[in-house]
Amino acid sequence: MNVRSATSNDVSLIFSFIQKKAEFDRNIGAFSGILQATEDKIRKILFSKIPFSYVLFAEDSELEIGFALYGFRCSSFMGQPSIWLDDLYVDEHQRSQGAGAALMDRLAQIAKENDCTHLAWNADARNTRGLSFYHWLGAEIMEQHGNRCFLRWAPWSGT
Repeated sequence: MNVRSATSNDVSLIFSFIQKKAEFDRNIGAFSGILQATEDKIRKILFSKIPFSYVLFAEDSELEIGFALYGFRCSSFMGQPSIWLDDLYVDEHQRSQGAGAALMDRLAQIAKENDCTHLAWNADARNTRGLSFYHWLGAEIMEQHGNRCFLRWAPWSGT
């Protein structure tokens, strides 16, 4: 399994993964809105002079089968950054084959290289398979409000 950073040539591919993630969330009842992302918006937020987020792809035989969209946050009180994972998605027929773990491992490496305190994200409680995966990684649910679970993971820090 290879993990690579997205380039500006990947905008259409990124958009297709966002669409698949939105459909997955609709199917479990976690998203009922209208997808407002466009390829132009993606290009601006990821590949402008100051990128607001970044994308990683998991590849199997040079075919992209999963993606992670993430960004950095900063805590003035901690004096260190952390990473917010906005989306993690692996194609349905490719799950449980290491793509999600490879993406999360690369995110942990990026976090460690940038002296981040942790990775954080949220997941819907109805995504039981995803929550099982996060538990297997060692992530902790820090809070839960309704169906929204807030997770934290810092395997490089020993906490």
